[in-house]
Amino acid sequence: MSTITDLKLGDRLEVTLNPVTRLDLIKYAGASGDFNPIHTIDAEAKNAGLPGIIAHGMWTMGNLSKLFTPYYGEGFIKEFKIRFAGMVFLNDVLTLKADLVDEKDMELIFNVTAVNQNNKETVRGTVRFVRYE
Repeated sequence: MSTITDLKLGDRLEVTLNPVTRLDLIKYAGASGDFNPIHTIDAEAKNAGLPGIIAHGMWTMGNLSKLFTPYYGEGFIKEFKIRFAGMVFLNDVLTLKADLVDEKDMELIFNVTAVNQNNKETVRGTVRFVRYE
């Protein structure tokens, strides 16, 4: 699809990310200011009862915006509504999906999800994308 206006109801945008690395999470911690050690230090994650370090939920949510990167010349994300559905661990491979479910004037409504390599949902929600007039 060359433009966002080419999308029809039911069309899907999809991106598969590289496996999650510790460096990804360290960089995100620095950028976001979220230095909770469960995201970067194995022993701290285990002390918190986790099987290993987990990605920041907002790291996963932020990556969803990559689905819309090709279209930022045509509009912008006006609203994210997200629910965290599962944890993301090191080496997980996330596939990000946005299904166009509604169109109202200049707004496109997408159901968005992130699923891991086992097809387990980690994030779900909606995105409102507004096209420029």
